[in-house]
Amino acid sequence: MAAQKGRALLLKVDATGSGGFATVAGLRSKSISLNAGMIDTTNADSPGAWRELIEGGIRTARIQGAGVFKDQAADETVRGLFFNATIRSWQVIIPDFGTIEGAFQITGLDYAGDHNGEATYTLALDSAGALSFTAA
Repeated sequence: MAAQKGRALLLKVDATGSGGFATVAGLRSKSISLNAGMIDTTNADSPGAWRELIEGGIRTARIQGAGVFKDQAADETVRGLFFNATIRSWQVIIPDFGTIEGAFQITGLDYAGDHNGEATYTLALDSAGALSFTAA
């Protein structure tokens, strides 16, 4: 896989729940973190007092983005999903790798701005169900 431009990583949302995805405009930085948490079942009867885990554990994903709202529609979509605590399908398209898709809820939405600069926002989404991966 050759080096890719960061702007080629896209974050899309199914804003209405109809199955149509639209790019969240104005994001200058995006990231996705995939995590596997363990479930510890160690107890007094564990052989040799060694830790015991349940196979599979708990898998989670977190998406973060930061940028400027490009248009009023993008702002309204993100703000509406946040204030209504709506879980929607989101896609992260990673160039030459594939697409990760699944249900996420916006768990963080921050606005900021410098006196002589543009207003910015940061966005955090946490997975709310199983994710799928489709190779590029």
